[in-house]
Amino acid sequence: MQKRWTIGAVVGVAALAITGTTLVGVSSASDKSAGSAPGTIVCPDVRAALPAVPARAAAEVDRNLAQLRTQIDEANKRLVSSQGEGGKNFVQNAILGPLKDKRTATIDRITIAIGRAAPRPNLDVATLATCRVQGAGNTAAPTASSSASPSASNHGHVQTGPVPADFIPIRKVRPTRSTLARTTRRGSGGTFTARCGNNERGHFNSDNVIVAPGVGNGAHHLHDYVGNTTTSAASTDQSLAAGRTTCRDRGDLSSYYWPVIRDITKTKNQKRVPGELDSDLNVGKVLRPKVTITYSGNPFSKVVPMPRFLRVLTGDAKSFTNGGANQRAKFTCQGFTNRISTDKYTLCPDGRGFTRIAEFPSCWDGKSTDSANHRTHILFPDAAGKCPRGTVAVPKLTITLTYNVPRGPSFATDGFPEQLHKPITDHNDFINVMSPASMKRVVNCLNAGRRC
Repeated sequence: MQKRWTIGAVVGVAALAITGTTLVGVSSASDKSAGSAPGTIVCPDVRAALPAVPARAAAEVDRNLAQLRTQIDEANKRLVSSQGEGGKNFVQNAILGPLKDKRTATIDRITIAIGRAAPRPNLDVATLATCRVQGAGNTAAPTASSSASPSASNHGHVQTGPVPADFIPIRKVRPTRSTLARTTRRGSGGTFTARCGNNERGHFNSDNVIVAPGVGNGAHHLHDYVGNTTTSAASTDQSLAAGRTTCRDRGDLSSYYWPVIRDITKTKNQKRVPGELDSDLNVGKVLRPKVTITYSGNPFSKVVPMPRFLRVLTGDAKSFTNGGANQRAKFTCQGFTNRISTDKYTLCPDGRGFTRIAEFPSCWDGKSTDSANHRTHILFPDAAGKCPRGTVAVPKLTITLTYNVPRGPSFATDGFPEQLHKPITDHNDFINVMSPASMKRVVNCLNAGRRC
């Protein structure tokens, strides 16, 4: 007998039945406009368009970037609450037009702030300020061929994705060979495992203190945390250093966090954490992974200690709309680790052993603990493992997350609404808050070629 799951809406506006790999929409009489959906407002990524931001301007630039996100949120709420109002040009005249004006003024403030400390960037403000509505229209009968089939609806918002094309059976993934060079005599071939639990305490929030410090729900998706028990949007270096940790090594107060995986067949009685919004369109039961945190060396050189409070991220939460330049997603299954998918969720036998692998950059500029785009201060080595000129090797962090997920294409990572829960948007974040003694133990282990 063929198995069948039904994905219910958080507020009962619509549902989606998943039968095998075919998606079939089920409309509801409670839809506000007879089966039509307002869609989601999508805007260009201003942060990605900026040059390196001088330290003197960083705080002001971050405030204005957060304001851009708030403007989009407010416009999306207006899009929902005004559904059915006005004529055919209502959305453009009443929502997108004013939003463009607000974004233009905010982007101008950003360029002025940078211009006080460095050459003023020459941005295409008109393009960056212009937003559009994505996914609007009738939602009554999406099919498996749809590129953005709805999978749930919340307060008039339609969650789009994932779709069957976002998944691949693990046996259809071609085996790969490692391109990493063998460790040379000058290299550091050790590995160090940090044991920090599996978030048994239930530390979740929808903040991102690296990308959106001080902004509640700045991630617009739920994060799973191990390590530092105090991490939130309000965290500072000082508060993290004064916090506690889930790690066995009490000197490791680092913050390790990533977007959760949800079973999207289970939405009944879903509870939101404080600040998390239905309009962010992340639905389903949160699944708990087995967490493995490993540090490794460099095949060509010894590693040096990471500076305390170094902020590092891998992947891009907005890869779907940013073009994939910073995409780093890796999916596999237990027992099939020579088969790595970088653009599709892997379907594992019986849904067991679904695995996400997050490899972090490990070539540090030797000076900064962060940068305006959170990337230029620490880079990835080349395919063989060699660091670019002008950087030094630090311990390479890899976080491996292993889940038991439902069988079939019925799970996904949390993400921004406009990213459609695409696999390529998987990402991971880290703030090093190890004590000098703890970091020294890691470095010594790696440089000595031991397993610790």
